[in-house]
Amino acid sequence: MAVERFEEHRDLLTGVAYRILGSVTDAEDVVQEAWLRWSGVDVSRVEDDRPYLVKIVTRLAIDRLRRVRARREAYVGPWLPELVVTPDVAEHAELADSVELALLVVLETLSPLERAVFVLREAFGMPYAEIGEMIERSEAATRQLARRGREHVQEGRPRFEVDRGVRRRITERFAEAAVGGDLGALTAMLAEDASLVGDGGGKAKAPLRVITGARKVARFLASIATGDRLRAFMESIGAGPVSGFGVEPGSGFGVEPGSGFGVEIAEVNGGPAVVVTAEGRPVTVLSLVVEDGLITTVFLVANPEKLSHL
Repeated sequence: MAVERFEEHRDLLTGVAYRILGSVTDAEDVVQEAWLRWSGVDVSRVEDDRPYLVKIVTRLAIDRLRRVRARREAYVGPWLPELVVTPDVAEHAELADSVELALLVVLETLSPLERAVFVLREAFGMPYAEIGEMIERSEAATRQLARRGREHVQEGRPRFEVDRGVRRRITERFAEAAVGGDLGALTAMLAEDASLVGDGGGKAKAPLRVITGARKVARFLASIATGDRLRAFMESIGAGPVSGFGVEPGSGFGVEPGSGFGVEIAEVNGGPAVVVTAEGRPVTVLSLVVEDGLITTVFLVANPEKLSHL
């Protein structure tokens, strides 16, 4: 009985933990620890499983976030969240929005308590009084944490809502330009102050600093998509020998015949992303932030640990 009652809420608990931590691996560890605690109590005395379990997971996630913050500060290059596939975006658009890469990056600027309150309130719609009980704060203090969190997020999130269809078409055009190393097309798609944030984590080659400016970002993307630079880049991230990069005729983005290397558009963290694969294994993901028809940020994730759940 205890197992069934816990499993009924596992997806919710993992979702809460992932949004607070930005890491699937850490979220799964937290949920496993929550299970150990749940299995050690007399569950027949628990009146409502959902808030009881969410409270356990929230407190564990806050504690873990406080511990991992130090590791992230010592990370090699920029730190980006671990990626997840979100195939049911259309059916669960609101929850998909709450795992957007751009949002998770902004949530890294919040305190652990602010982040937990923001997630529980904005993503899952929980009442302030219930959240306050979970984090051991008064309702008034919880509302204040929520207000501060919303203000930080509003300052850091994209200013314009972008239709999902438009964003996907821009992502497809971006992929085509990147595949062809088309410097002019890439530059035209980027906002003047566009930036590229790369996460290799010391395990794969990626820029150690943020690249800023449309021309610099375009040049970087064009350079790794052509010739020897592409081959060196792909081999550096474990892709093995690469004989070419292209679009298979008649099938959109796919593996170039004989290369074992391909590109596709997939729903990652609530939005379309360019997924580069080698022998069917994701090796690099590029996710775009689009504002007013132009790309303002390119997130490039190449750290294999961040791609394992794709």
